[in-house]
Amino acid sequence: MNEFIDRIKAALAAATGADPVTLKIEAPRDPSLGDFAFPCFPLAKTLRKAPPAIAAELAQNLGAIPDVSVEATGPYLNFRVDRGALAASVVGAIQAQGDAYGGSDEGRGKTVVIDLSSPNIAKPMHVGHLRSTIIGAAVQRLFDRLGYTTVGINHIGDWGSQFGKLVAAIDRWGADVDLENEPIRALLALYVRFHEEVKNDPELEEAGKAAFRELESGEDGHVRATWKRLTELSLREFDKIYARLGVTFDHVRGEAYYEPYLDATVERIVAAGITEVSEGALIVDLSGVEKNMAPCLLRKTDGTTLYATRDLAALFMRQDEFEFDRCLYVVGGEQRLHFRQLKGVLARMGLDWQERVTHVDFGLLRLPEGKLSTREGKVVFLDELLDKARNEAERIIAEKNPELANAETIAEQVGVGAVVFHDLKKERVKDVVFDWNEVLSFEGETGPYVQYTHARLASILRKARAKGFDTEGEVDWSLLADAAELLLRLGRFPGIVASAAEHAEPSEVTVYVLELCREMNSWYVKNKVLTDDVALSTARLTLVAAAQTVIASGLSILGVAAPAEM
Repeated sequence: MNEFIDRIKAALAAATGADPVTLKIEAPRDPSLGDFAFPCFPLAKTLRKAPPAIAAELAQNLGAIPDVSVEATGPYLNFRVDRGALAASVVGAIQAQGDAYGGSDEGRGKTVVIDLSSPNIAKPMHVGHLRSTIIGAAVQRLFDRLGYTTVGINHIGDWGSQFGKLVAAIDRWGADVDLENEPIRALLALYVRFHEEVKNDPELEEAGKAAFRELESGEDGHVRATWKRLTELSLREFDKIYARLGVTFDHVRGEAYYEPYLDATVERIVAAGITEVSEGALIVDLSGVEKNMAPCLLRKTDGTTLYATRDLAALFMRQDEFEFDRCLYVVGGEQRLHFRQLKGVLARMGLDWQERVTHVDFGLLRLPEGKLSTREGKVVFLDELLDKARNEAERIIAEKNPELANAETIAEQVGVGAVVFHDLKKERVKDVVFDWNEVLSFEGETGPYVQYTHARLASILRKARAKGFDTEGEVDWSLLADAAELLLRLGRFPGIVASAAEHAEPSEVTVYVLELCREMNSWYVKNKVLTDDVALSTARLTLVAAAQTVIASGLSILGVAAPAEM
């Protein structure tokens, strides 16, 4: 569909002398006015005329545009594309490109590093971890579609004082839990128990501190062996959930991975001449970067490093290793200050690539009764959520389609898809209240609704092939004149993909596929696909196949399966 926009811009540039790149073509607010619109306001100052007068004059003097008509409406020029040409362009592009439709090669030769998921070792993956994981994975798929080399990194939280506490808890109560078969639940129980009993047990608190000191010392003894075991057990459990979500990583690197590089990181920052000692701690003053910004603490008074130090080490390594064009951190909004401080340190060091580092923040996921808290045991396990969603899908399938083949597999696809779609249909910066009833609703604007639309289109195509229709035959594109709104929607998919990547906003894709499904279902109700008119049926079947391809493509970006039967 871009070919028509390019023709419109070329004609406008020839008539006005403007640079085609600067000309803004948009969709009219009222679709009945046309397919595309050009607001004449930007030309008013140059031409010294009112925008309505400019529009009227251009409508009269604009050169002929192949397959496009023009009409002035107030300060706008509205353009309408010939319906046969529109169908040939849009559906033809989808037929030619298949699953690749919507993508481009704009990112060829460029690298995007994406930091996502990042659960903490020895703690459960709960619904609060869902957002970073699926938002980050969707953002990576968006950049993949645009031809970028993407590097997805799971920055595991495998370091910190909590590991000393857990070692102390295991030493005391390890025999009371099943670490091998239920490692995450066992570790959560120990973590909660530690914080309950430490209030009245100073010896327990000191045992936790001593264990962490030994861990930081590098001594290869009991504490480090226990820490390694916790890491292995946790990663094993995490991988089960990632498999269900269809999420993979190019690298899984914990904070401990960067431990050998911490001294070099601190030395590099000191060598830049921007550090100072404050109350015995090594800091970088950031008040000159942003008013009232707290300093970035690199080393505490006892010489130990902090989370910021380890993140800076990771950031330096990522730039050295990948020479990224963009580095995205898909991390909750509560960490905004942390990332402003990281960028502030880079800015004070005079590193121009700090502008390529972006915090892709998102809102909190809360329970109706308040914020999630691992310490207090207030969590909803992610595997339990996925199980419950799958079980609800199984119940509905058994009720509505008991003869469905591969019902268990499809129930998993529908259940997990419902959870993922529910989260991604909301703008990422907004907080989300986790409500079981809303998440597991399969009616209305949901993932299952989109999946069902896809399955319905697949069913139409199967029936057509069974009746001998040629779903890839010669097409009279003029017969799709009644599907203009649907064609325009399909044609806008490449722009949606590009915009969603630029804004790191998967909800743009989610909203798009919902609108496409509504448009498709509305058209389908009014227009019978399989008719006695072979030419009409062939044309409509190509449209059905195109819509199915784009819906599947959109779901794929989101990480939601597109079953052919439901």
